[in-house]
Amino acid sequence: MKKAVILDADTVTDGDVSLEPLTSLCDTEVYGYTKPEQVAERVGDAEIVLTNKCLITKEVFERCPNLKYVGVFATGYNNVDTEAAKARGAVVSNVPGYSTNSVAQHTFALILYHYSSVSRYAEYTGRGEWCFSKLFTHFGPPLFELSGKTIGIVGYGAIGKAVKRIAEAFGMKILVHTRSVPSDRGEIELVSLEELLRRSDIVTLHCPLTKETEKLINAETLKLMKPTALLINTSRGGVIDERAVRQALDRETIAGFGADVLTVEPMSKDCPLLGAKNCWITPHIAWAPLETRIRLIGLVRENLLGYLNGKIINNVVK
Repeated sequence: MKKAVILDADTVTDGDVSLEPLTSLCDTEVYGYTKPEQVAERVGDAEIVLTNKCLITKEVFERCPNLKYVGVFATGYNNVDTEAAKARGAVVSNVPGYSTNSVAQHTFALILYHYSSVSRYAEYTGRGEWCFSKLFTHFGPPLFELSGKTIGIVGYGAIGKAVKRIAEAFGMKILVHTRSVPSDRGEIELVSLEELLRRSDIVTLHCPLTKETEKLINAETLKLMKPTALLINTSRGGVIDERAVRQALDRETIAGFGADVLTVEPMSKDCPLLGAKNCWITPHIAWAPLETRIRLIGLVRENLLGYLNGKIINNVVK
């Protein structure tokens, strides 16, 4: 059997999802977490590496000449030096599309945190305060309907399209900003980023992080948004300027910010958004429901089987 190493198993399972579909295919060494300086040593003479976030750099390829396949537990693969992989004739396979539904679902969980305030009302009843109410109901944090509101979707790949379908079910009006020309362009309202920001009650980001999209939402673009609008980010942290978003929250020029991603992860102690008002951040979990991770392991297995059988799939090395 070929030798394989899993470098950061703890990023995909805490024991609730089995790695046996992968470990059964090769002679596999499994590590829960690997520090950057340990990567090359742990890869050693293995031909196959499976990883989520560990950096597979040019130095790793140079120190590990047997390395021919890198399987990524993710859609993004910016942690792998693909030029170095190409120079070595190595394959790098990612997993596109595995978390589309879960990320779209989490996007609306962040939206509903503000619009329905379920957690805050549950805390009210949990403290026993409803027991002392003179009324059958309680008016605390304001509540809003999604029906009739305008949602602006920035980025219209698989996740953006899934968000659109959910928004339609809520009876929302939909605006889309995308660099590509979508196949359903006749069924959606395509607008510039500026128009989307001006008109939307909710702006939700679903674009990749590139040189063009880095800090796409910044001090200038934030000025275009309504003071009652929400900004939601489940794409990549670097798509926003965190300091500018903090200032907009402090000045109440936007109503709130919900995110599952940050520029630096885990969150740094000096993150501008730490402790900000009207700000709710989850620790990069939109992709992590049980069913999603089971699907992920299955697709990583398919990629690995393809390599072992000489039928390469999802190779991102061009």
